[in-house]
Amino acid sequence: MLDDQTDIAHTLGVTPDFNAGQEAERRIGFLMDYLSASSMRAYVLGISGGVDSLAAAMLAQRAVERLRDNGHGAEFIAVRLPYGVQADEADAQKALAVINPDRIVTIDIKPAADAMLEEVRREAGDLFKDGRTDFHHGNIKARSRMIAQYALAGAVGGLVIGTDQAAEALMGFFTKFGDGAADILPLSGLNKRRVRAVASHLGAPQELVFKVPTADLESNAPLRPDEDAYGVTYDEIDDFLEGKTIAESSRNRIFAAYRASAHKRALPVAPQDWKAGEPKAR
Repeated sequence: MLDDQTDIAHTLGVTPDFNAGQEAERRIGFLMDYLSASSMRAYVLGISGGVDSLAAAMLAQRAVERLRDNGHGAEFIAVRLPYGVQADEADAQKALAVINPDRIVTIDIKPAADAMLEEVRREAGDLFKDGRTDFHHGNIKARSRMIAQYALAGAVGGLVIGTDQAAEALMGFFTKFGDGAADILPLSGLNKRRVRAVASHLGAPQELVFKVPTADLESNAPLRPDEDAYGVTYDEIDDFLEGKTIAESSRNRIFAAYRASAHKRALPVAPQDWKAGEPKAR
């Protein structure tokens, strides 16, 4: 298991040097090349109103526009996936206005997510610990959103974009096979401040770029800031990934989160991959 700060940053693709303009162009080119090489014709991405989906969507929209300029059929489909009425819906709509996607599809995941939880609890309610039902419901919501995106992608011959970035990958702050599932990850290797820098470079408004990040999965704690769940700040996480010195207590918390979430960053384990006590990191 990697436990060196520099090795972890390298494993997660965080480079010592960073230029927002160059990274934006490199990632737009990556999206163009991959869609063209895959013989697919669309990108699909869920838009939450946060900076990660905003940055990824702006990259994707520019990529498909350039492909069309070069004579290739391509489109970007932005998907709103609210659970009923989203608390920060206004921010999601602002993000869509900035992105100006080729198409917007809205799918309410509430009926499907609630039905799944109800059916699981009907058959195995005794397995759910007191006070944890809302947490598990949140994971069902995240996976329901990905089911919807893959349904759309399958219908149009498209690929699903994920918003995984290095800060969340480090902390394991994503739902396995939920928002952690995707075909392509244009933000991989960027910590949070670098995602914000890319979004700013692309012209995103500052109120969205610096909006307080939240997963907004738990109904009992709507819009709970990510940093509350982490116990450390994004600045500390970003500093860690950039090789800077942070408080020992924060450093230890980050190491603990990274080790505990190793299974989330790994492909499904097979006998030839297994070494006792060490899930194979992706």
